Amino acid sequence: MSAREIGGGVTAARGFAAAATRAGVRSAPGDDLALIVSEAGPVPAAATFTTNRLVAAPVILSKRALRASGGRAAAIVANAGCANAGTGAGGLEDARAVRRAVARRLGVADRLVLVASTGLIGSRLPVDRITAALPDLEPAATARAADAAARAIMTTDTRPKQAAVELTVGPGRTVRIGGMAKGAGMIHPQMATMLAFVTTDAPVEPGALRDVLRPVVTRTFNQVSVDADPSTNDSVFLLASGAAGGRTLTGRNLAAFEEALETVCRALARAIAADGEGARHRIDVHVTGARTGADARTAARAVASSNLVKSAVHGGDPNWGRIASAAGRSGARLDPDRLRVRIGPIAVYDTAPIAFDERAASRHLRGRVVEIGLDLGLGEGTGEAWGCDLSAEYVAINSEYRT
Repeated sequence: MSAREIGGGVTAARGFAAAATRAGVRSAPGDDLALIVSEAGPVPAAATFTTNRLVAAPVILSKRALRASGGRAAAIVANAGCANAGTGAGGLEDARAVRRAVARRLGVADRLVLVASTGLIGSRLPVDRITAALPDLEPAATARAADAAARAIMTTDTRPKQAAVELTVGPGRTVRIGGMAKGAGMIHPQMATMLAFVTTDAPVEPGALRDVLRPVVTRTFNQVSVDADPSTNDSVFLLASGAAGGRTLTGRNLAAFEEALETVCRALARAIAADGEGARHRIDVHVTGARTGADARTAARAVASSNLVKSAVHGGDPNWGRIASAAGRSGARLDPDRLRVRIGPIAVYDTAPIAFDERAASRHLRGRVVEIGLDLGLGEGTGEAWGCDLSAEYVAINSEYRT
């Protein structure tokens, strides 16, 4: 069973609708408030959240809501322009007020509405503006509505990030998975500012939904690094409407669903890396031959997040020493006498320094997508990570973020 790419983003899955509007949370033009709604009311839900100890109010509230509901939700409301982090008890009450207003409009209990925020840390939510804008949110199960929602959650993003697939799980039976994400800076998830919202029409129980989401997030969103700064608001939400019908997914079908979910999340993770603040190059790091999969992911993530590697990519400098050094200090088991490194298709280190075509390697580094490969020669473990180059534009964007 293999997943087929389709359109539709977060509304590709049957049973979900989306909407967006401008509430005036941020001063920039455009929508800044998004809503995802389950058309059938409460459905199974799961999430992973930031491990940053300066945790944002919406993260606290959504965690509590999922515990109180037994892993069910009817809607997610998200705003851009204000992270509602570092805002104390007042910020928590602001998030509750927004949740309460959305729940009343939908006719559901407060605990069935999940909340998410992104933007400036330390500022309070303009609750009155948000609640006043709620009547303008008219959810629709269309690709256009999904695109509007994906744009409404953008901050320093330059483009929306969406993905969706369809998977056959039996004769004449298909399920769909779709999602949207935002993130361009403060990206180094540990489950930046990163938010992802994924929906599926597959019939999956809450416990199984949690069990498949966590390893998928580990292999995808947790392998993205723009600037090695985990956010206060990182959240990945997954809702399952069951609208595809049929029996609850188990066994082989559930495993195939997990693989398809990973396809969607990987596409969103790569899109985040490609849209890193000021980035001109996406960096794809592939590690093979590691002692374990965890070691492979550790080494890949260290290379993708290394400022020295990022700077070398930005300058087109095929400095393999920076790559090898980042992998060596990652904590993954590494033997230099077995290590092999390549930049694109060009071998640059093969258990010892070797002569290579530096001009060809430099040309590869100047491409839109830069591939870096490492073979640790120690086992069967594989892993990937995604990052971007470090540019002067990144410094400019983040030196002026508040002012």
